Amino acid sequence: MQKLKKWLTWLDQNILTLLVSGYIFIIPLYPKLPLKMINYTYIAVRLEDLYVALVALVFFIQFIRKKVTLNKKYLLLFGIFWTAVFVSFLYNWLVTKIIVIQHLGLLHSLRRVEYMFIFFVIGSTIQTKKDVVRYLKLSFVAFALVCIYGIGQKFLGWPAVQTMNPEYAKGYLLVLDAYARISSTFAGHYDFAAYLIFLMPIILGFFIAKQQKKYFALFALGLVTLILTASRASYLSYIGSVILFLLYVRKFKLLIVVIALTALLTPLSDTLTSRLTRTFQQTQIFVNPDTGEVIVPKDLKPDELPPGDFGANINAKAIAQNQGKRPVFIDPKLEIETKKAIKEKIIQEASKSGKTLTEEEIRALVDQAFGEQIPITKYLIDISLSTRFQVSWPRAIVAFSKNILLGTGPSSMGEATDGDYFRWLAEFGLFGTISFLLILGSIMKEVFVKAKNMIKKDPFGYVLYGFFFGTIGLFVNASYIDVFEASKVAYTFWLVAGLFVASLPVLGTKVVNKSKN
Repeated sequence: MQKLKKWLTWLDQNILTLLVSGYIFIIPLYPKLPLKMINYTYIAVRLEDLYVALVALVFFIQFIRKKVTLNKKYLLLFGIFWTAVFVSFLYNWLVTKIIVIQHLGLLHSLRRVEYMFIFFVIGSTIQTKKDVVRYLKLSFVAFALVCIYGIGQKFLGWPAVQTMNPEYAKGYLLVLDAYARISSTFAGHYDFAAYLIFLMPIILGFFIAKQQKKYFALFALGLVTLILTASRASYLSYIGSVILFLLYVRKFKLLIVVIALTALLTPLSDTLTSRLTRTFQQTQIFVNPDTGEVIVPKDLKPDELPPGDFGANINAKAIAQNQGKRPVFIDPKLEIETKKAIKEKIIQEASKSGKTLTEEEIRALVDQAFGEQIPITKYLIDISLSTRFQVSWPRAIVAFSKNILLGTGPSSMGEATDGDYFRWLAEFGLFGTISFLLILGSIMKEVFVKAKNMIKKDPFGYVLYGFFFGTIGLFVNASYIDVFEASKVAYTFWLVAGLFVASLPVLGTKVVNKSKN
């Protein structure tokens, strides 16, 4: 009986630590298998949601029992942001009626709380520097495992569970083909790459602090995996954040090694190098000199990124009229794609007018229309970036203009906006956006000041700098994808942010022992 009582006492004192340790592994490692699909969306309830609910329940019980405390400064900041989210939801549901499917708006609002509350949970379990180091090492183990699994997807055929479209989100096990980009256990390659670029500077900082090769090997493993995701935005964010990090801490030799390693490993992914080189591409487009109508032929292949339409019509009519019918070499592949586009338009127009055309008539009309086209050469951005300029970002700007203060409410922009800043402004307005950025700014400022003050007496300051520059990498990435709404990335960010903020009072009191693991 005495042993049971002693064990229960120990469990009571350590249950949150155990749950947080489990959280560190379950969140990144458990695949995106759905438990229950949500109506009118392809977002689902998953095992991780149940685990997060368990952690929240235990934390609430311990808080009621006064076993844990909350960081009052950040509770206020978080509370302001959560208030902004729910006010935006209620206003756009009850007043403007923009949010028609109210359960989606409510779930999107609650999701912000679900992602962020772990910040306070892990903070309540930090008592000493040992706690900080232990959690970081557990995170590094989880990092290594998801990297290994991602590489296994590429070379060993290990299955992926993705949520990149409604059908995949049902939980199908996918075997990636030669052109597919690895996602490991994440929803897609974008999410996985964002997770990597956030943690890699922290791992690099740990290597500088501990001077143990295994941590640099872990960094290199992350780099290989990042390259195999073939995510340009994350790759460029990684380069920017790591170079700034090593320049700032004046680790010039290590910077040269990292740049050389990056240059050496990047060709591992033909997809990444192809996407980088095709961001801006010279291509032939076809212009009707009378109407100014432009056709941008797209040769859609899994291993190539075609040009987009954005900017294609700028001065196109004038250039075509000036060029006239002078002989110009036409790429046979582009001619085929252009004729396909013309044929589709002819069939659509005939269908609208109720006409039925024979194949011969269609062929004659296609040849006639193509003969009227004048090919000109232009530099265009790729279709991915073009879609953002033409569709995603303008749609978000229109939503923001409807209500600058509160936005159009959570869920109003759908599952993705292709850029966090646009999503924040569109859904939460200035109130929500500024309050969210205030949280991030406060965290980064505190960590940066602590790192600067302790770096000369405790090498652990390099780890703090790693967090700071890893967050900068996320900021850069957030300009292109919805980083802070990607569940596994968001869970991990707020976990690590809570870890570092809670660590600040206990760091700098004892130098990290370089002789131990």
